[in-house]
Amino acid sequence: MKIRLVVLTVLLASYPSFAQKTENDTLNQMEEVVIEGNTKTFIYKNGNVKIDIANSIHKTVSNTLDLLSRLPKIQISPDREKITVIGKGTPLVYIDNQKVEMNDLNALSVEDIKTIEIIDNPSSKYEAEGRSVILITRKRNKKEGYQLTFLETAAFKKKFNNYLGMNSSFKLSKTEFKANFNYNRLNPWESNGSDYKIPANNIQSDYRVAGYTNRNKYVYGVGVYHKINEEEDFSFTANGTSKNDDFDFSTKTNSKIGEEQNRIRTLGKSKEYENFINSFLNYNKKITSWEASLFAGLQYSNYNSESFTSALNNYNETSYEPFQQTQDGFNVNVFSGRIDFEKKFKNEIKWETGAQYSSAIAHTDLDIKNFEQDLASNSKYQLKEKNTAAYAQLSGTLMKISWMAGVRAENTKIFGRYEGEPVSVDKNYTTLFPKAQLSIPIDSTKTLNLNYGRSISRPDYSSTSQGLTYINPYFAFATNINLNPSITSEIVATLQYRDKSVKLSYYENSNVINYGFLYNEPQNLLIYRPQNFEKETGYNLEFMLPFSSNFWSSTNIVSFILNKIEDSSAVIGDTKPYAYYYSNHVFKLKNELQFSLTGWGLTSRNEGVFQRNSYFQLDLAASKTFFKNLSCTLNYNNVFRNRTFTENFEVSKVRSNAIFFVDNCEFSIAIRYTLGKIKDSIYKEKEVNENSGRIK
Repeated sequence: MKIRLVVLTVLLASYPSFAQKTENDTLNQMEEVVIEGNTKTFIYKNGNVKIDIANSIHKTVSNTLDLLSRLPKIQISPDREKITVIGKGTPLVYIDNQKVEMNDLNALSVEDIKTIEIIDNPSSKYEAEGRSVILITRKRNKKEGYQLTFLETAAFKKKFNNYLGMNSSFKLSKTEFKANFNYNRLNPWESNGSDYKIPANNIQSDYRVAGYTNRNKYVYGVGVYHKINEEEDFSFTANGTSKNDDFDFSTKTNSKIGEEQNRIRTLGKSKEYENFINSFLNYNKKITSWEASLFAGLQYSNYNSESFTSALNNYNETSYEPFQQTQDGFNVNVFSGRIDFEKKFKNEIKWETGAQYSSAIAHTDLDIKNFEQDLASNSKYQLKEKNTAAYAQLSGTLMKISWMAGVRAENTKIFGRYEGEPVSVDKNYTTLFPKAQLSIPIDSTKTLNLNYGRSISRPDYSSTSQGLTYINPYFAFATNINLNPSITSEIVATLQYRDKSVKLSYYENSNVINYGFLYNEPQNLLIYRPQNFEKETGYNLEFMLPFSSNFWSSTNIVSFILNKIEDSSAVIGDTKPYAYYYSNHVFKLKNELQFSLTGWGLTSRNEGVFQRNSYFQLDLAASKTFFKNLSCTLNYNNVFRNRTFTENFEVSKVRSNAIFFVDNCEFSIAIRYTLGKIKDSIYKEKEVNENSGRIK
């Protein structure tokens, strides 16, 4: 790693035209460069990007996941269950000062979002989970009064989808109240397929499954923020989602096992109910006499789901016969608390320290009846996980060079067992996560930044609980209770010139999590599930090239990536570099009219074990404001109708050519209307730097 750090430094030093001006008060202290297009603002700092959502054309996007998918480097998986950042993997996601998960994003209203920042090299005060951070900051009013915002979005995909929402806020003196409610009537379509072979067992099969979901989804939230005085404030927020799904699917399968061949048609119906609630309690205190600050926060989350699935099989165009019934219940409760303290000393030295504790208990109840084999099973599984962490970090400036050194220690205990059986999972491990940064000014417009960090990526609670979903008699999706976390070490060098930058990074990842296969020979059942692969290594060269001129502003990012995934159970194919590109253009025209064009794509990817196809998507949007409080936005997403992702690999002696289809070709009309009376507050707030919160 030391040799690679020297190589990265030498290579980047040969690009003197890319760097940025420094300041004197923070680590990586660089003058923020702002590109403004009146209604949209990008801030570029140390290779990070901050987007002003509240004043951009994105403020009328129907939901938070779709909003994130339109931002640079952020990718949402086809099943909308995972977020990745190009070149960085799965990020940490924060809303204000608290870490959140996918369910929290589903429960967050876009109307409540002020800014979103994509941070590539987070410091030790963040949880160690993730090499990047997506920081979402919610709105806070600085003036008294009330405001109501109504949003109606009609979206046309394969079927019609409708989003109806209302947000309200009321502020009096030092206290602000907020509430939101959204009702979404959705009809998403999904489809996937695979051609696979198991030569050792003389098995060859292919399937294609597709179906529509009839979904009613409710999103709600309440919050209160109170500023006690100039030095103290607290806030309480609770938000949640509730949805019920009716999912009808059909699967066409061609199967050959030895000399036996079957053409199978499977019809299935699934009903699912989900409820999620999350609450935060935060307290901030500035200790002026010490030049110090204190943050304390508590968080509680509960997720509960129940599903019932029944399926019929038709072999070789005969008649449909009952195949299986599955009833699955899952519940997880998570409690966490954290405290952070920072103190400034003379000579621009800052000491930061803190601790965190979290506890999770998950229960799964799985009941399966197989009518073809006349079998029935019921299993109950409980998972308990506790995580305790502490960190310390010191930063300062020496001879105009800003520096930071920190370390985070985390202890994790995991206990899992099936009811009536011995312990299945019993883990107890402690890991150190060092971080280091240097910011070296070259001149008034150029800066070289060096970063080293170690991070962890943990599987979510549902992935490590029991779960099994059949799509035909021979193929099923499953979870994996034996998943281990991934550990990543990374070094990064960034050279920045004003608002433009070039970044080169190298990373090593052990126990990386990807999907693989487990073959159950007695049942002739192939299980597709997440598993740990031994090693992943890669390089990423990224160019960030924003541009602004009069009514036109754009953000352009190009990354060249060489990534290799290895495992002893897999066949390792070619490893070739591939490119990611993102280009967003906003045109501010006369009479409050905006036009946006966004294109992004990936070239073909050969990453050792996995080979994936190229992809390109073009999105168009136009927005017009009438009478200052009424706006209308038209969106046309995926203009060229590219909705296919392919993945080829061979793991555990199973060869697979998989295909996934996404329902992302969309035309939508969004209307946003705001009413209310806002006046100057009798309580005058002190001007506060937007970036002075706990998370930076």
